[in-house]
Amino acid sequence: MFGISLIVIVALAVLGYIVASSAARRLAPAGGAQLNSLPGYHGAYVGLWAAIPAVLLLLVWAALEGHILDAMILASFPEAALAGRSDSQLELLISEVRSVAAGQIFGEPSPDVRAAASALNGWQLLADWAMVAACAFVAIVGLGLTRSRLHSDFRARTGVERIVKWTMVLCSVFAILTTIGIILSLLFEAFRFFQMVPWYEFLFGLSWEPQIAMREDQVAGEGAFGAVPVFVGTILISIIAMLVAVPIGLLSAIYMAEYASSRVRAVVKPILEILAGIPTVVYGFFAVLTVAPALRSFGAWMGLDVAPNSALAAGAVMGIMIIPFVSSLSDDAISAVPHSMREGSYGLGATKAETIVSVLLPAALPGIVGGILLAASRAIGETMIVVMAAGLIAKITANPFESVTTVTVQIVTLLIGDTEFDSPKTLAAFALGLVLFVVTLCLNVIALRIVSKYREKYD
Repeated sequence: MFGISLIVIVALAVLGYIVASSAARRLAPAGGAQLNSLPGYHGAYVGLWAAIPAVLLLLVWAALEGHILDAMILASFPEAALAGRSDSQLELLISEVRSVAAGQIFGEPSPDVRAAASALNGWQLLADWAMVAACAFVAIVGLGLTRSRLHSDFRARTGVERIVKWTMVLCSVFAILTTIGIILSLLFEAFRFFQMVPWYEFLFGLSWEPQIAMREDQVAGEGAFGAVPVFVGTILISIIAMLVAVPIGLLSAIYMAEYASSRVRAVVKPILEILAGIPTVVYGFFAVLTVAPALRSFGAWMGLDVAPNSALAAGAVMGIMIIPFVSSLSDDAISAVPHSMREGSYGLGATKAETIVSVLLPAALPGIVGGILLAASRAIGETMIVVMAAGLIAKITANPFESVTTVTVQIVTLLIGDTEFDSPKTLAAFALGLVLFVVTLCLNVIALRIVSKYREKYD
């Protein structure tokens, strides 16, 4: 019924647009005078006022309907049947009633459950049609009221622009509130974890074995939450990836911006950017089937012991993946440097290489730093390639030929399964996510400081 309600609202909004724009044309004064606003603005004004209140009502209705029906389901049971039940048991009872109402019957439900399910179907049908009728009523009222305000001097354009402005403000506020909500949920769950595991043990511990005993006599099931090995693995793979991506990406950007002809640039740049569109699972297969065996063969030829899953294989492939983030943004930044700066450098007798090193790269540094920062964030947050090419073993090592793991991989492994959210094993994922968030925030602050410093110099 949500879709039907939305279709009814859109239909009434379109009807309002047609009716209002036609009426505006008839309102045009005689003698060559013009309307204050074009007929299209009159139509848009009426259409928006017909749609927006009804859509808001629809969203509120959809958000509250489930909670109200749940309360009605519980109210339909005798008090004796609900006495002594915990909140989770009441939620299970509601789920059972909803399953029976949907025809998904497992076992033999009690008569009270059958009666509640039968009543729920009636309430649901009534609520759905009431929602359609209420939304249609609100849309018609909005259409009628705004249509009655139209006249030749009505400032419809101003009204439409005001609605669009406030719509953008609401979207911005929604985005900000969503970000705040994500941060608060991360902080809340991480705080629950640190109530179970000391923060100093998590940040400075050297053993990562997040296994919790399922029974009291289980051996080696107490769990160890020292995250240093996970941080070391993340840093190692990210450094390898950046060592691959930054030189190749930056030199590619310099070539495309200063040396390549327009025809070569038009071909090479799109091909390079295709790397960013390849799914990460494809990179993972490439790392496992091609890069890792090649590294093992090379290591055996050199007399080195290379693990089947190594940080070098994962980091190298990840570096190839993020090359476009560095090259494309750096190319745009270098190309955006004013030609007057190049000409001034050549006029002073500098060579092309000296101009690039001493003038263009410092002037384009904000854009280059932005590209490197974006690539670093992508490298830190990559999961699939690490899972397939680097493994899941947390160890403290600087040897790129050994297998390691990263923060994002551990978050994925901790949140897989049916583990309840009152276990340190599950809550550890939020603590890792909080550390990842803080590190990323620090990288952004450092990059902004660098950009601010050099932007002042060249403005």
